Amino acid sequence: MAKLIRSAKSGSDWTTNDLDSYNISLVHQEAHDFFGVQVLPDPTVDAELLHNLEANTMQSDRNAELINLLDLAMIRSSGESAVDDFAVELFKMTGYVRRNRVARTRKDLSLLVCGEYRHVKTDVCIVNREQNDILLLVQEDKRLEDSEPFDARAQLVAEALAAFTENNAHRESMGLTPLHSKWPSSKAHCQPQVMPGIVMVGTSPTFFKIPITKELVSHVSHGTYPPTPTIVTFCFPPVPRPARRRSDGMKPLDNRREILKCYEAFKVIVGI
Repeated sequence: MAKLIRSAKSGSDWTTNDLDSYNISLVHQEAHDFFGVQVLPDPTVDAELLHNLEANTMQSDRNAELINLLDLAMIRSSGESAVDDFAVELFKMTGYVRRNRVARTRKDLSLLVCGEYRHVKTDVCIVNREQNDILLLVQEDKRLEDSEPFDARAQLVAEALAAFTENNAHRESMGLTPLHSKWPSSKAHCQPQVMPGIVMVGTSPTFFKIPITKELVSHVSHGTYPPTPTIVTFCFPPVPRPARRRSDGMKPLDNRREILKCYEAFKVIVGI
């Protein structure tokens, strides 16, 4: 892997080959291991969303709006903005967005790759305005094929690298200690900062924990192979019909409940 060709790429051009080039692996975990709980917590949303399938059966206008956005996000011809709109509204309904935590769409970041600055654009991210830290990243899989979104996962990792770099730049500008400045007793490697992320296929999420270190950022910046592997873990929500999770998304009520449980459990990882 160390001999793979590395080149300066924008975040939208990253593929699994780039992950291999920087010694980054993706490892699947079951929900309980990923979220660190024995039982997934019940979602803290209006009960209507858990019991009413369609928008026109909702009493609440806001609940009806969310389900209308859900339906649009599941139609490929609606375009990527429909998925972004749904994600933003869902974050509001589930308590991810509140007061100083805001949802941004199409936020442009920069990342130094192989000695050249490249653009990295998020689909959706949640920003804590108190320190301007990016707390969570969302990447939509924009391909039309019904297959696993491996390139979207690689693009999410590129966004995590860029978000880590931007977060540290903001912290340093305010006189705060940059992330990953503490070293473990071995003094060998800096402690990783976990960047939470989600890849969306329509309304079907896959949850990610992406550990970022200064060492990894430095290797990407210089286009060199890191000797220390980076293990990115991810989790599929435990929906009743796993083979149809991408096509069903959050539309069926049993899927909706299980996915919302995962969003609830993910709050601890995001730091909300």
